[in-house]
Amino acid sequence: MKTILTFFLFLGCLSFGQEKVPHELSYNEFLGFVKKYHPLVKNAQIQINEAQASLMKARGAFDPKIEVDFNKKQFKDQAYYSILNSSFKIPTWYGIELKASFDNNEGIYLNPENTLPNQGLTSLGISIPLGQGLFINDRMANLRKAKMQIQLSKSEQQLEAVSVMYEASIAYFNWKKAHDEVQLYKQYKVNALQRFKGIKTLIEQGDKPAIDSIEAKIVLKNRELNLEDAQLKLTKAKLTLGVFLWLENNIPLELGEQTIPETALKSTIQETLKTNDLLQSDFTIAKHPKINALQSKIAILNVDRKWKANQLLPKIDLGYTYLSEPSYFDRYRLEDYKIGVNFSFPILLRKERGDLKLAQYKIQETQSILDFERLQLTNKIKGQQAEIGSLTKQNEYISNLVEDHKTMLQSEDRLFDLGESSLFLINSRENNLVTAQLNQIALENRYYISNSELFKIIANPN
Repeated sequence: MKTILTFFLFLGCLSFGQEKVPHELSYNEFLGFVKKYHPLVKNAQIQINEAQASLMKARGAFDPKIEVDFNKKQFKDQAYYSILNSSFKIPTWYGIELKASFDNNEGIYLNPENTLPNQGLTSLGISIPLGQGLFINDRMANLRKAKMQIQLSKSEQQLEAVSVMYEASIAYFNWKKAHDEVQLYKQYKVNALQRFKGIKTLIEQGDKPAIDSIEAKIVLKNRELNLEDAQLKLTKAKLTLGVFLWLENNIPLELGEQTIPETALKSTIQETLKTNDLLQSDFTIAKHPKINALQSKIAILNVDRKWKANQLLPKIDLGYTYLSEPSYFDRYRLEDYKIGVNFSFPILLRKERGDLKLAQYKIQETQSILDFERLQLTNKIKGQQAEIGSLTKQNEYISNLVEDHKTMLQSEDRLFDLGESSLFLINSRENNLVTAQLNQIALENRYYISNSELFKIIANPN
C-alpha cells in the first residue's frame, strides 16, 4: 500500500476540487529512492555476495572427505579380484593431513602388493609437509585472500553506490536548474504580456507613440521563445532524472507533471550529504573506501608474495601410517606401519624466483597507487572545501546584485508611470535583472554540484 501511495505521489498530483497541488520531491527523499531501489546500487551488493560465496568455496578445501574406491573383476565363474579402498581424510590449517582408511582385497589374480589379511586392513596415518606448504599453502592462501576479498568488495560496493548517487545528484540539480529557469521565464512572460497590453492602451489614448507597441511585442516574443527553450530543457532533464527513479522489483518510476524539486535545497543540501561537518573540521582519509580497497589489494598481494616465497623451499612430504587388522586395532604394534618420503627441488629455481619478483613488483605498484591516492584525496578535499566556501560568498554577492537590479527596475517603472522614462529603459533594466537571476540560478547549481563532488570524494553513502 505504501509503495502504491508513493507511486501516485510521483506520477500525478493530489487534487483539491479542480486545483492541482504540486508535489515537492525533496533531494533527501530522492536519494533515498536511489540508494534503496536503483539496480546498479543493488547490483553492487552482489559483489559482496560473490565474495562470500568465494569464501565458502575456500573453506571447502578444509572439509573432511570420504573416499571409496571399489573394483571387482569376474570372468568365466572366476573371481579375478575384488579391491576395496575406503578412507576418511581431514585436512588441517598447516598443511598436515590426517587419514583413516579400511582396505579389503581378495581374488586369485590379486597383485601381491594388494594382498591383505582376510578381515581386511585398517590404518591411521598422518602426512606432514616439512618444506613447501607447512606455514603457508594453497588452501591457506586462498582462504586468507577470500576473507580479504570480502573487505575489498565492501569498499568497492561503497564506491559504486557513491558513484551512482553522485550521477543521480547531478541529474537532480540539472532538473532543479531547468525548473527554476522555466518559472523565471513564465514570470517575465506574464510581465511582458501585461506591459504589452498596457502600452497598447496608452497608444490608443494617445499617450505613447505606436512604435512602443512593436518594442513591447518584441520583448514578449523573446520571452515566449526563452520559455519554450527552457521547457524543452526541463523535459530532457526530467527524462534524465527518471533513469535514477525506481521502485521495488526493478519497476521504473516516471515523474508526474506536478512534481517539482525542493525549493529549500540551498539550506538543506549540506545536511543531506553530510558535508556540513566536513567543512568545519578536518577529515581523515584513513577509512576512505578507496584507501581501504587499495589496502585490501595490497594485503591480498602480500599473501601471494608469501606463497611465492614458500615455493623457494624444497618440497619434502613425510608420511606415516599405522597398520592393523580390524580386530587388533587397539593393540598398537610398532613394527606394523607404512612410511613414505617425497622430495623434490628445482636446482635453478628460475620459475619460482620469477614469480616472487612479479609478486613484489605488483605490491610496489599498488603501494605507489595508494600513496598517490592519499595525496590526491587530501588535495581534492581541500580544493572542494575552498570551492564551496568561495561559492557561498559568490551566492551572497549575486543575491545582493539581484536585489539591486530589482530596485533599479522598480524605480524605472515608477519613472515610466510619471512619464519620465521610456519602454527601452524599462526593458534594459528588466533584461539586466533576468541575466542576474539566471546567473544566480547557475551559481546555485554550481554550489549544489560542488557539494555533491565533495560527497563523492569522501565516499560515504550512509
